[in-house]
Amino acid sequence: MAEELLSIWNNVLTNIEKEVSRANFLTLFKQTALVSFEENIATIAAPSTMVVDLLQRRFLPIIKQGLEKEMQKEVDVLFITKTFPGMGKKKEQDIPLFSTTEKQASPVVGHLPRVRPDFTFESLAVSDSNRLAYESARNVAKNPGKSYNPLFIYGPVGVGKTHLMQAVANEVYSQNPDNKIIYITSEEFTNEVVEAIRNNDTAKMKRRFRSANLLIIDDVQFIAGKDRVQEELFHTFNSLIDAGAQIVLSSDRPPSEIKKLEARLSSRFAGGLTVDVESPDFELRTAIILKKAEKIGFAISIETAKLLAEKEQDIRSLEGMLLRVATISPTGEITEEQARKTMHGETNEQGHMVHADDVIEAACSFYHIKPTQLKGPKRDAALVRARQIVMYILKHDLELTLVEIGNQLGGRDHTTIMHGVDKIALLVDKKGVVSEEIVGIKNKLRG
Repeated sequence: MAEELLSIWNNVLTNIEKEVSRANFLTLFKQTALVSFEENIATIAAPSTMVVDLLQRRFLPIIKQGLEKEMQKEVDVLFITKTFPGMGKKKEQDIPLFSTTEKQASPVVGHLPRVRPDFTFESLAVSDSNRLAYESARNVAKNPGKSYNPLFIYGPVGVGKTHLMQAVANEVYSQNPDNKIIYITSEEFTNEVVEAIRNNDTAKMKRRFRSANLLIIDDVQFIAGKDRVQEELFHTFNSLIDAGAQIVLSSDRPPSEIKKLEARLSSRFAGGLTVDVESPDFELRTAIILKKAEKIGFAISIETAKLLAEKEQDIRSLEGMLLRVATISPTGEITEEQARKTMHGETNEQGHMVHADDVIEAACSFYHIKPTQLKGPKRDAALVRARQIVMYILKHDLELTLVEIGNQLGGRDHTTIMHGVDKIALLVDKKGVVSEEIVGIKNKLRG
């Protein structure tokens, strides 16, 4: 079956190669694969969320057309983020789009759950604002459990903390794929603890976390005030340190400033190395845009990069803005005109600009909740529903990327956003109460 899928996809790629530019083909299609075809649904794997978004926005029609020609039937297409050896077509003929003296990232064989394979140390732009954290993370990756344990990285949303931590995971995994590596958000850790207690199966949960060689917890500040979760993390922490395993944590503030965090846990967090990541300065933001544009195969001048760097202040927003500009570029070159067009944003019926903050404000007004509740960690049913509807509107009406939406809603992971958007899309198709609520929010936006 695998050989059949490979043959089908190679035939599709052969036709696509004739219809798109060489830059787009090498950058977007060469590392894709047809991984399954069941019930007329073709599942296509791509190496990163950015590539998935570009394929969906710009090339879904020709992908669908090519698959239907091969299958001789109507086909629905589903994209997933995944990498593995052998993805793509004619790899021996691929040539780099750009010459560079920078050391290229080592390929990561296989795929770590929840970890982006493109988040490596080599793909991170470095300046004074993140150099200490970068060097510390590299040392930890080279000598896990021996250099700094734990490594605690803190800083505001969108400065690259997640990139650094996932770079550690990818580097440790590339050194030894047999290492047990767990990357998880504090929200997910909390949910696992709660589910284990509910199912009276805490032993299984403890074995899972305490057998890790590398445990990475993102946004650890959200466990504050959750006594049972803090207790479990405390014992897990001690067990892993005693076993020589590496722990990496991130937060939006240093341990000493996390309110309602138990003193014993705060002491453990501060027992290794604590480093901060500052907001990227203008020069670093410009360098990030140039680096990410090169990565997705788009040419961009320094002046255009500066224009975008002036617009956004954090890394996630920069990536999202770049992706939005790239989707309207038909030639593989991002111009100042396209950048300015994207930066103008959406407009409502009165011609006023509509931004993500406007949608959030309108939704909060409609549901009689506060923005801090919408962006916060609480998972009450009503809050989750409102949050997912906002995700849907931001995705389908403002056409923000998953990364941008996650940034707007408290730094949530792109997989959480994808799940929320898909869930509301199914309810919208049924034309029920959710559709009425979306209309109500849009009426608020119209004033």
